[in-house]
Amino acid sequence: MANWNTLLPTQFKPTSFIAALRAFLGGRNFKPNVRMVDEVSSPTQPPPDVPGGPHHTVFNNYYCVRDPRREVAPPKVIFENTSKQIENTKSLESSSSTKLPLPGKVFHWD
Repeated sequence: MANWNTLLPTQFKPTSFIAALRAFLGGRNFKPNVRMVDEVSSPTQPPPDVPGGPHHTVFNNYYCVRDPRREVAPPKVIFENTSKQIENTKSLESSSSTKLPLPGKVFHWD
């Protein structure tokens, strides 16, 4: 089997002082549990190529100007579900003299 120190990527290699201290305090040589060394990504990845959105193309587009929390307002009334009062063209006396219709004859038990 190959030396484990040559198989490790640089981000997993300890310094020589730490490796010696670990071997001394552990009482044995350290064997790391890195099974998939070839599948570990290298630490020097290129920066991602992310497509810009609508806020990347505007000059002086500060976050405090386009903060959506500042645009919150109470809801606007678009439609009120109330019926309009029909104006009574008759006089007030005639409307007060009319009685409401009763549902039928009242049956008296006694």
